[in-house]
Amino acid sequence: MTTTTTTLDTELSAVNSILGSIGQSPISQLDFTNPEVSFVYNLLKESNQDVQSEGWTFNLEYHIKNSSKTSDNKFIIPSDVMRIDMEDGWDRTRDFVRRKDSDGLWKVYDRVNHTFEFPDDDYFHFNYVRLLNFEDIPAPFQRYIIYKACGRAAVQLVSNAQLLRMMQTFETQARGTCMEYECNQGDHNFMGWPDDSAYQSYKPYQMLRR
Repeated sequence: MTTTTTTLDTELSAVNSILGSIGQSPISQLDFTNPEVSFVYNLLKESNQDVQSEGWTFNLEYHIKNSSKTSDNKFIIPSDVMRIDMEDGWDRTRDFVRRKDSDGLWKVYDRVNHTFEFPDDDYFHFNYVRLLNFEDIPAPFQRYIIYKACGRAAVQLVSNAQLLRMMQTFETQARGTCMEYECNQGDHNFMGWPDDSAYQSYKPYQMLRR
């Protein structure tokens, strides 16, 4: 009996999909000396970051202990983290965000107290939104990202309004598939169980803002 396996898109296959959508021939490798290939690849990267920055089940991590404190009492944020949020959402005396310090590193910044420095704290617990490699994200999101990038290529490379409308239709349908994936994988429930349970409460405002 033959077993069917799931084949995810690679960056190369995604770039070829975008090139194909604007009538260009496929390529066998990512040659960044080719201006068109480089431009399309950047569209793919931008679309990937835009989609993942929303924070989905596959790239959200909860209860992460950050104890990477520097000698000057600052907390470094890993380079693959796009957004942070305090685990304790009820603490209004602090409001942490990801911000680049003068040394060029991303660190925890307190918007309430206007500081990078936390001399009285040894660690914090955060919720992270991570940026994953394109090959590592679920297939529905890969399709969504590709269609989003195709729409941008239709505008920026060929200025084809009809193609843009078609790509926007595909993008909307792909986003719907992502929403279905999110609802199935998110373990949401209507009752709102506490955070330390196996369930994540369904929050309508989070879905509406998408």
